[in-house]
Amino acid sequence: MKKNFLFVLMGLSAPVFAQKPMPAVSPYAVTLSDGPHEREYLVHALVRIADPVLEALSRGQLHKKMPVEAASPSFRAYSTHLEAFGRLLAGMAAWLELGPDATPEGQLRKKYIDLAVASIKNAVDPASPDFMNFCHGRQPLVDAAFFAQALLRAPTQLWGRLDTVTRKQTLDALRSSRVIQPSYTNWLMFSATIESALLQYGGECDKMRLDYAFRQLMSWYKGDGAYGDGPEFHWDYYNSFVMQPMLLEASQVLQKADPKNADNKFDTAIFRRSQRYAVVLERMISPEGTYPPIGRSLAYRFGAFHLLAKMALMKALPNTLAPQQVRAALYAVIHRQLEAPGTFDKDGWLQIGLYGHQPGIGESYISTGSLYLCSEAFLPLGLPATDIFWQGEDLPWTALRIWQGENITTDHALQP
Repeated sequence: MKKNFLFVLMGLSAPVFAQKPMPAVSPYAVTLSDGPHEREYLVHALVRIADPVLEALSRGQLHKKMPVEAASPSFRAYSTHLEAFGRLLAGMAAWLELGPDATPEGQLRKKYIDLAVASIKNAVDPASPDFMNFCHGRQPLVDAAFFAQALLRAPTQLWGRLDTVTRKQTLDALRSSRVIQPSYTNWLMFSATIESALLQYGGECDKMRLDYAFRQLMSWYKGDGAYGDGPEFHWDYYNSFVMQPMLLEASQVLQKADPKNADNKFDTAIFRRSQRYAVVLERMISPEGTYPPIGRSLAYRFGAFHLLAKMALMKALPNTLAPQQVRAALYAVIHRQLEAPGTFDKDGWLQIGLYGHQPGIGESYISTGSLYLCSEAFLPLGLPATDIFWQGEDLPWTALRIWQGENITTDHALQP
């Protein structure tokens, strides 16, 4: 055997490496499928995630049954239940808003609409054993906002089905979160989202909280579709987890409330930046359905693609992204992570991790409830099964096309 030249110079014996042939196909290669099969899988994946939360909360037993996995469980127990409920419902709401119908999926939606409405009643009723904490400590501001986001996304099937007393209690709960001062970060959008829901359903809001959040976020724009999380840029997924979806939705509420005072230039900038960031997110999905584990809150799993899912739901994907390639990419990511052993505990609750059960990935603020932000990736289920997004065979997404050797067009930054 020929010795390695470098090892000869060093007077050492070259190591012998086993000469294993490279596999023709990655062991993690994704098999392309079609829209109807993927929709069926995603619907059942969503309700699998939802079942423990909604079944317990609808019966007033969430505090009793839900485990609290965290670096310090006693420290996070005060907020984790609202985290689970608010985040789960924010991701489910668009699907629920399609309403019941005679199809098997439509009947399944009816079941979860009923569970969600019963859960809201228990969450906001001060006499309920599952009355949620909306105002003590700091974390409840975050998840009051996700709860508000859910209500904005399902005006008919969630808000529209609440009785008068529950509506009042819901608005009271959201208002009570105002005692929590948001930090000078993405948290400003939590206050803005709560005020947006109060404006839409209560007819009033603290416009200063909305205006301040918008102005600050716009001042933190760093270019090419990305905002800083505060004055500095953070290389993580918070543009997608929180900032851009909430910015889009709050601006839509303001436009609807007062079309004459809408700032078209402002709204256009928000929209163009979201489209660009959606392109960036899609390009981060590898041929194997993985993505870079960058930054904090990785335990939110595929919630990292909240904005991409939101743009698909809005039918606002840029022309460079075909709906079928976005569908295939999101499916590949969700399927890969959900099927990892350890994602769920023996009773069906999510466990901390990015791929399976990895408690070390959870920061001090991460608990069981936090993990349900992953549901935001299911937003395209709010498009009916007849929509083009769900029609036809998969198309390969950008990274898959490139690493298969396809000659594709170049990528360009968003110009100011």
